[in-house]
Amino acid sequence: MLVPDPKAVRTLLTRYASLRIAQAERERPATARELADVSYSLCVMMGTTDVAEAVARADALLPTVGRTEPEGENGLPLAV
Repeated sequence: MLVPDPKAVRTLLTRYASLRIAQAERERPATARELADVSYSLCVMMGTTDVAEAVARADALLPTVGRTEPEGENGLPLAV
């Protein structure tokens, strides 16, 4: 099985979260289209047709990959 590039997964998850927040704050057609595109890309990358499952798979994938980011205060990992 092919494993997606962790940087690409993290980038898509970050963009997905940002767009979800932007859309919740103020609904805009352009934001909705971009959110749909990012959701589709995330689903394709994670091998599913459901965005919630894609996010869950991405979340499950990222902790298994060696992290290179510095840790936050108290030794806790920074938010993804």
